[in-house]
Amino acid sequence: MKYMLLIYGNQEKWSAIPAETWPAEIAKQDAFNRKYQETGELLGAYGLADAAASRLVRRTDGPPAVTDGPYLETKEYLASLYLLDCQNEERAYEIAADMPWADVEPVEVWPVLHEAAADL
Repeated sequence: MKYMLLIYGNQEKWSAIPAETWPAEIAKQDAFNRKYQETGELLGAYGLADAAASRLVRRTDGPPAVTDGPYLETKEYLASLYLLDCQNEERAYEIAADMPWADVEPVEVWPVLHEAAADL
């Protein structure tokens, strides 16, 4: 079964991390990624750009319009996502709990209910 792990954050939070600790934090995340890539359970890990770089695309009765976005109601935005393929829900929770910083920030776990073939 596939699961998506979602991490939220904001620029204020990232800026509060002392610059000298970033290499160690990145190394922890890299070790986490390698560990679960080696088990075959981590299919992909993706860090997203700052929310200021995102755009909204809408099409209503004509050509699409691309605008700044997202229009967030909160300070937090989606910062990273991880795609897992693991045995069961309990295993997805175990992996989420092993995520660096899970002791500081929650990790959302979403079951993936439908998958479209990528080779269409």
